[in-house]
Amino acid sequence: MIATFSIVAFDPETDALGVAVQSKFLAVGSVVPWARAGVGAVATQAMANYNYGPRGLDLMAGGTDAAETVEALISADTERGHRQLGVVDAQGRATTFTGEECFEWAGGVTGEHYAAQGNILVGRETIEAMAKTFEDAEGDLAGRLLAALDAGQEAGGDSRGRQSAALLVVREGGGYGGDNDRVVDLRVDDHPDPIKELIRVRDLHTLYFGETRPEDVVSVEGSVREEVATLLRRLGYLEARAEEEAQLDALSAFIRTENFEEREQERGYLDRAVLEFMREKGREKGRS
Repeated sequence: MIATFSIVAFDPETDALGVAVQSKFLAVGSVVPWARAGVGAVATQAMANYNYGPRGLDLMAGGTDAAETVEALISADTERGHRQLGVVDAQGRATTFTGEECFEWAGGVTGEHYAAQGNILVGRETIEAMAKTFEDAEGDLAGRLLAALDAGQEAGGDSRGRQSAALLVVREGGGYGGDNDRVVDLRVDDHPDPIKELIRVRDLHTLYFGETRPEDVVSVEGSVREEVATLLRRLGYLEARAEEEAQLDALSAFIRTENFEEREQERGYLDRAVLEFMREKGREKGRS
C-alpha cells in the first residue's frame, strides 16, 4: 500500500472508532482500514502487511493497548522496516509506527485519541494538517476524519497522486438495523478526486442512514398532511381522494421503497429529511 496517508481515531463521547485513508492505489479500502467496536482501529500501509489488521484487533480484544499491539505486530515481522501503521484502542490510546525503509516523505504523529501517518508524501505538512484539522473539527467522528483527510490532501498529500479513498467507522449496535457495528463503511476505489467523491457519498449515506433528531420529526397533519398527500399522488404512490389511513400506508411504502427505513418514524410522523427528499422528487417529476 505504497503512497498512502491515513488517520485512525476514537471518539470518547460515542465510543466510536474509525479510519480514513487515501492512496495512489486501487481500492485502498480493501486493505488499509480495520476497526471493531469496543476494541480498536488499525491502518496498515506502506508495504502493507494485511494481517496487521485482523491480528491487531484480536490482540486489543485480548487486552493489549495500542502501543503493545504495535510492538507485538512489528516484532514478529522480518519486513517491519517496510511497514507503516497507526493504531488506536478503545480507551483512545494511539500509536503510530513507520519503518526505516519506507519511502520519503514518511512518518506519523499522535495526539489525543488519534494517530495520523503517511508515506511517499509531498512533505510532513500533510500529516500536520490532518492532525490540526482533526483536533479542531466538530461533529461526529466520520465527519472529523473526512475533514482531516481532506486537509491532508490540500496540504500536499501523496506525491504520486490520487486514486482511492475509504472511510470506516464502528460503534456497538451502530450499523444498519442495529445488529452490527458498522456505522459507516464507504469506499471510492478509483476516481480522479477520491476524497471529494468520498465526501459526496458520505453525505448521501447521512441522508439515508443518519439519525433523526427529535426536533426534526414532524406530525403528518394539517398542511403537512395535505402536502404529503399531493406529493404521494404526484409520485404515483396514492390514488386521488384516498382516506387518511391509505395516505399513511402510501407514505410508509414510499419510505421503504426509497430506502429510508432507518429514518421511518412512528405512524403519523415524518422525518424532515425525508419530507425534503419527497419535495425534491416531486419537483423533478413536475419538470419531466
